[in-house]
Amino acid sequence: MTGPQVFRVALDMPLRRVFDYLPPKSPAPPTNAAASGAPSASTPAVSAPAIEPGARVRVPFGRQRLIGIVVEIASSSDLPAERLKPILEVLDSRPILDTPALGLLRWAADYYHHPIGEVISAALPKALRLGASSSSTEERWSATAQGREAHQRGEPKRAPKQRKLLEFLVARDAETAATLTGHVPNWRDAARSLIARGWIGSMEVSPETNDAPSGAQTSGPTLAEEQRSAVEAVGKALNQYGTFVLHGVTGSGKTEVYLQLVERVLTQGRRALVLVPEIGLTPQLVGRFRERFGVPMAVLHSALTDHERLLAWREAFSGRARVVLGTRSAVFAPVPDLGIIIVDEEHDSSFKQHEGGFRYSARDLAVVRAQRADVPVLLGSATPALETLNNVTTSRYARLTLPRRADQAAPPRMALVDLRANAIHAGISTPAIQAMERHLKEDGQVLVFLNRRGYAPTLLCTACGWVAPCSECDARLTVHMSAGRLRCHHCGADGPLPTRCPQCGFAVKPVGQGTERIEETLATLFPGVSLARLDRDVVRKRTDMEEVMRRMASGEARILVGTQMVTKGHDFPNVTLVVVLNADQGLFSTDFRAPERLAQTIVQVAGRAGRGTRPGEVLVQTEFPGHPLLLNLLSEGYDGFARAALEERAQAAWPPFSRLAAVRDSAPTAAAALEFLTEARKLAKAPRSVKLLGPVPAAMAKRAGRHHAQLLVESSDRTALHRFLEAWLPEVEQLHSARRVRWALDVDPIELF
Repeated sequence: MTGPQVFRVALDMPLRRVFDYLPPKSPAPPTNAAASGAPSASTPAVSAPAIEPGARVRVPFGRQRLIGIVVEIASSSDLPAERLKPILEVLDSRPILDTPALGLLRWAADYYHHPIGEVISAALPKALRLGASSSSTEERWSATAQGREAHQRGEPKRAPKQRKLLEFLVARDAETAATLTGHVPNWRDAARSLIARGWIGSMEVSPETNDAPSGAQTSGPTLAEEQRSAVEAVGKALNQYGTFVLHGVTGSGKTEVYLQLVERVLTQGRRALVLVPEIGLTPQLVGRFRERFGVPMAVLHSALTDHERLLAWREAFSGRARVVLGTRSAVFAPVPDLGIIIVDEEHDSSFKQHEGGFRYSARDLAVVRAQRADVPVLLGSATPALETLNNVTTSRYARLTLPRRADQAAPPRMALVDLRANAIHAGISTPAIQAMERHLKEDGQVLVFLNRRGYAPTLLCTACGWVAPCSECDARLTVHMSAGRLRCHHCGADGPLPTRCPQCGFAVKPVGQGTERIEETLATLFPGVSLARLDRDVVRKRTDMEEVMRRMASGEARILVGTQMVTKGHDFPNVTLVVVLNADQGLFSTDFRAPERLAQTIVQVAGRAGRGTRPGEVLVQTEFPGHPLLLNLLSEGYDGFARAALEERAQAAWPPFSRLAAVRDSAPTAAAALEFLTEARKLAKAPRSVKLLGPVPAAMAKRAGRHHAQLLVESSDRTALHRFLEAWLPEVEQLHSARRVRWALDVDPIELF
């Protein structure tokens, strides 16, 4: 059909299409315009505003009224005119997704082969998806003319708090609620009485946005030559696209490079977007940004409530926030006049969305966003991902190196401890115990790393061999001794800790070590020495993390036992010894990425040692001291490992020398999970350059009561892979068996088995 404008709307549903609607019948203004002080719907002579792509609209959909985003305006529709319905309501006078943002989301939907409505939904706070106003407003209070007259008469005479509040407002034009709270605590009770007498009033106004150039409010340390070179290299590209890899050893001052570059961006009157892997684990980074820059910041992460996330999004959208800092989903945050994107710890797997339908890489999308915005993007890490290093080798990215620690401290001395040749006490070797004694005696602090929380990974009956299983997963239950519970770390199943075997009645015992048991062992080995533990069992809220940091910084805690959490950007200047208890978990994994993750973990945790003025030492316990990965790390560092690992990847044609996509599903039965993937494979008309592998059950086939399987699609040609997926997936969606499973496509998966 042809005729009036047709608005193509993306709705939050798993359909690979948009929906056509006609303009609204009523000329009522957008909801958000009325909320922000614009004329109300009852105002005469209001004309309907132009509906722009990126604006939210409320539309009829069957018997429902849904909120969607206008993604395109057309002059015709494939549907006949009588089947098109008008938009019910326009929610935004100004699009909440500008042209670059909408373009990025449409690119992501195409690249990850995911419905555009769900992609857009993932980029917006829940409150916005439910229709909340996009406008950021704040409450301001002022005295009325009657109030000023009353104040001149000395009113109110018998209410000192009311008189103080009125006096404060008379002396000022308009004040925020936060300012009033600072000067007149518990002022709202007094305000109610003054309002009733007509002496004060309030209004909702949009907060002021300051686009004026601004620098740092405190000066940073003097940069080393390598830091200065990195800042200059990126600084010269501030008004153009370029991807830079800041490869700096731990403690080399990468954060100071970030701060210097953000300062340059702010002095240009522009804004910065900074992505971090886990906001709860990097309080020091957030604190340094707040301390350095006296400008509004917006912080976005998953621990926020829906309302807090909306407020932070509004701060970014309005332009009031000059620095936006957040985790994975912050890659979609609205940042007007963007000047730079920084991705800290770019190798971290947290930047990849593993669960749900839309499985994207925030790091990769940050690069695409920077390219589309024509601004530089800086990827920082002490252990860059192998894909990133390959992009450096092929000259797609520029590498900037910080080979020395910022304080000129020597790198820690690393050594392997052969567990086959040394006595072991509850998981800790004799050389490690002796090293701990030595460093504690010299007033150093010790970090003991074990990436396994709980007391023990297994509860065993030594009589009949029973091992406590999870009834919902193909996994063993973990012993949590202090809580007296058995817990599954995969599905969350929880039960009491038995003292006897449910099969034979014989006594059971925990086998193996977790951080809780290591803490207990160390308390026995070093009585009187204060210990701290850092894992998800003890860190329930942000204050728990801050308390551990305080105890380590003050020297109150001498030994810290931790999991992967200790590698995430923490600075322990008094730690002189790091002990890695189990370095063998990733040496013989079926996942081709496991050695890379192991090397990154060892290097990251080793980097916690000797960051102050005293030399550091790292001991790595292993039963395979001759393994090439460990020997490469010892002799050549991460660069040596990466070089050898990339050669192996090239020979095996694994990424980055090929492209992968995984179709994963889960079903109530193993047969149903494999049936869907088998039928999907039969539909495939793959060209010679595209191979399908599987389907096979997942490494942990049963998890959370459901059976999981996967089908892998591989090609050396990225274009061929995506063309195949584009043609194949619509057919897969039509399979009857697809309705009996939960399935999702993962493009560029980082976990395969």
